Amino acid sequence: MLGTPDLSEDKLMHKLNRDQIAARVACDIPDGAYVNLGIGLPTLVANHLPKDREIVLQSENGLLGMGPAPAKGKEDWELINAGKEAVTLLPGGAFFHQADSFGMMRGGHLDICVLGAFQVSSKGDLANWHTGAADAIPAVGGAMDLAVGAKRVFVMMEHLTKTQSKIVERCTYPLTGVACVDRIYTDLAVLDVRPDGLWVREMVEGLSFAELTRLTGVPLLAEESPVPA
Repeated sequence: MLGTPDLSEDKLMHKLNRDQIAARVACDIPDGAYVNLGIGLPTLVANHLPKDREIVLQSENGLLGMGPAPAKGKEDWELINAGKEAVTLLPGGAFFHQADSFGMMRGGHLDICVLGAFQVSSKGDLANWHTGAADAIPAVGGAMDLAVGAKRVFVMMEHLTKTQSKIVERCTYPLTGVACVDRIYTDLAVLDVRPDGLWVREMVEGLSFAELTRLTGVPLLAEESPVPA
């Protein structure tokens, strides 16, 4: 059994901040992609998209062609995303009914969605809407539709809570989607969810594979590590 994560600050000295995680996600979004950015942390990705790529952002409240966040003091509160945050609209952008927006999401028209998470299992199960807290939102919302409707699902989150890993063998919170996550981006690593397990693509500087595995608390795979039979 893997040990309990040691969450002392010296173990995390090289961890990425939220904007750095968002910038890392943005690097993996290809030219021409249609993308939904989930509520919360994923919205930061809009501020880091490569200028040489045409990437079309969709918001489930009925926007296509969403731009980065406006400068402070320049907000137009008639123009918001699904999280009620002020956004901008790029030339050629469009507004439409929310039913049409969900048709895009459910119909497989989005190439990528980027979602936050409370937990992701080693099989790619996603839990991102309820922790049992008294003030938690009452329903799963559009994340359920995105998790099963997008062609690829990226999750971005902090790797650890104050007490445990957010990557788990089995989710203990209510699920948003089953085996839906393709890639996980955290402040410590980038991991691919494959049929044979979690494969480490990248780690932050100064973090070893063995230490990442110990902190995560579930088995991880890398090109130099033994592949299970």
